[in-house]
Amino acid sequence: MSDIPKIIVISGPTATGKTALGVQVAKLLDGEVIGADSMQIYKGMAIGTAAPTADEMEGVPHHMIGFANPLESYSVSRYVEDATRIADDIIARGKVPIVVGGTGLYIDSLIDGREFGEVQQDPRLRTMLEAQYDKTGGEAMLAMLHSFDPDRADKLHPGDKRRIVRAIEVYLLSGQTITDHDKRSQARPKRFPALKYALEFRERETLYQRIGLRVDRMAVLGLFDEVQSLLDAGADMESTAMQAIGYKEPALALQGALTREEALERVKQSSRQYAKRQLTWLRRDPDIRWITWEQSPDIPAAARRIAGDWRKAGQNLPDLAQNDRI
Repeated sequence: MSDIPKIIVISGPTATGKTALGVQVAKLLDGEVIGADSMQIYKGMAIGTAAPTADEMEGVPHHMIGFANPLESYSVSRYVEDATRIADDIIARGKVPIVVGGTGLYIDSLIDGREFGEVQQDPRLRTMLEAQYDKTGGEAMLAMLHSFDPDRADKLHPGDKRRIVRAIEVYLLSGQTITDHDKRSQARPKRFPALKYALEFRERETLYQRIGLRVDRMAVLGLFDEVQSLLDAGADMESTAMQAIGYKEPALALQGALTREEALERVKQSSRQYAKRQLTWLRRDPDIRWITWEQSPDIPAAARRIAGDWRKAGQNLPDLAQNDRI
């Protein structure tokens, strides 16, 4: 890494120990955590998004968690703007920003300092494309996007209506794909050179078991009540909140379309599929240092390793091995 890093990134699939590791690294380096989860940003969604509790934060300041209205659509451009301001403030106070989360698009956009203001918008075209999505479905719209921007299409899920529609809108208005726009942004110097880590388990089945246990725990903690509260507040099946894994399935159960047991099984399946997509996204980045857990995370050992890497990077010492099993 040629640039001295300004931030630390801890990413990886759901249920790999990101929250606990971020807290311990922050305690070792006098840091503060910036959340990078596209659903943990919303208020009233702590259970289904596994947002860190006050006890789990252990007194470490956490930013970008539980502040946005779940009935609004909070864009990646707003995330970059808000998280950049917070990271700059943390650095100015002599502390270390530690970005923790599994939303790769948010993390990459923050590091690169992508500017979204130059991308055109047309509310009438957006409305037309949204209506077309509702009529033909996500698979058909994703196939349309794939015809001119396969790179972006491969990164999106058919249920991600907002990003699919936006990617098509940008192309129709400008003749340029979002992928091309991102490449131009990436050609500029990075806004926040980063020391990046991703967590995984040696055996995929271990990850899947942890995901299943996490979903069961969410149910015990009151996931269905949380979803009912969102519905009572005015959220519908088209709202951003209901697009999140762990919310649309319980919502269907509350409407009588599924049993609660069926809903939880769907949450587990969707979470496993999401974990695969997260790993695919992360493996494209050659700068990521992988920390591979065996049966369970060794948080203290990983935190010491990251703190040591950070100190060496700050002193411009030779780089360490990129991958470790812990």
